[in-house]
Amino acid sequence: MSDSTRTPAPKRRNLAIGASVVAAALLFGWFSYTATKPETPAAASGSDKVAEVTRPEQAEQGQNDTYTQLAKLARRDAGDPLAQGPADAPVVMIEYADFKCGFCGKFARDTEPALVKKYVDAGKLRIEWRNFPIFGEESEAAARGAWAAGQQGRFWEFHAAAYADGAKEKGFGADRLKALAEEAGVADLDRFVRDADSKKAREAVSRDQEEAYGLGAASTPSFLINGRPIAGAQPAETFTQAIDEALAAAPRGKAAGEGAK
Repeated sequence: MSDSTRTPAPKRRNLAIGASVVAAALLFGWFSYTATKPETPAAASGSDKVAEVTRPEQAEQGQNDTYTQLAKLARRDAGDPLAQGPADAPVVMIEYADFKCGFCGKFARDTEPALVKKYVDAGKLRIEWRNFPIFGEESEAAARGAWAAGQQGRFWEFHAAAYADGAKEKGFGADRLKALAEEAGVADLDRFVRDADSKKAREAVSRDQEEAYGLGAASTPSFLINGRPIAGAQPAETFTQAIDEALAAAPRGKAAGEGAK
């Protein structure tokens, strides 16, 4: 089936959340550009970067409306093996990442564990992973392998193994992916191989990838925290500030984005 003859599922989802999609794409594209452009003296300090990443010069109300629409991209599927934290957590962080991305690995090793301990374990944050392979065939293969590990309840263990220091330098060929699955504790390795090469795996990865492209994401890692975009492996303070602000703004007893569907 030709890609040119169908409308990708993520694209249909983006269209469904309204006219703010265009603004969202522009906003996320701006964040991606900001995160990857050469650093200037004005952006040298961590506090300046927080302000630059989280507060672009746009009308506050329009920006908040866009965040509200983007927050609806959270799937909140209690059975999602590529997510952690309660489905009804007040804050959802969607992460678009690639296993061959060095900055994604840095975030996974240096920043994410503390966020899990502080917020996920307390029931305040849900992290939803989106496969966003942008570095070629091995990226695609690793994404499908991660999905396949998730089908046996070992996604986050595979995630840790694939992002271990020095892991990406060994590549993500077929034998290496099988070794990572074994390291992650995947019980049925034959099933893992079949699942990773299945149509369902390709469709799941494509869905996530197209969702990211539809938002204008141009680099990895990229994030949405209750709809607020953050691009790049920013300092930990950037994430804690965004999560704390989202917690303060979230309606009590109701997950962000609910009630406006």
